[in-house]
Amino acid sequence: MFGLFKKKDKKTAEVIQEVELSEEAKADLLKKIENEKTLVNDGREKLDEELAKSYEKIGLWYAELNDSDEAIASLEKSLEIKLSMGDGYKKLMSLYNAKRAQAARSKDNEAIDYYMGKMDEMRNIAKKLTLSNNK
Repeated sequence: MFGLFKKKDKKTAEVIQEVELSEEAKADLLKKIENEKTLVNDGREKLDEELAKSYEKIGLWYAELNDSDEAIASLEKSLEIKLSMGDGYKKLMSLYNAKRAQAARSKDNEAIDYYMGKMDEMRNIAKKLTLSNNK
């Protein structure tokens, strides 16, 4: 009827790929990452919330650069410092899901289990934060 239950064909799935950034945009993001890393390293007295936000920004910028491994590392560091369900949380869940899908295509059961576990951890964070906000 409205195509709500139609299977996505491969071409449709491929169109949902990342947008290619210009060299200038990539350079700008790399400069932002380096500046933020300098602030993180120099700002040892930063509050946990500010430090977590810095790691989140770095992770989101790496994600824009399609460097998922660096993005995951930075976003995980952000959540280690301070749990949050902001943009970093959403992007990390998306990156884990993409890694899980990639593992499924490769028939890598160990990686599938690993990323399913990571996604479960993320859902537990959401539960914990939701419960703490309802108190």
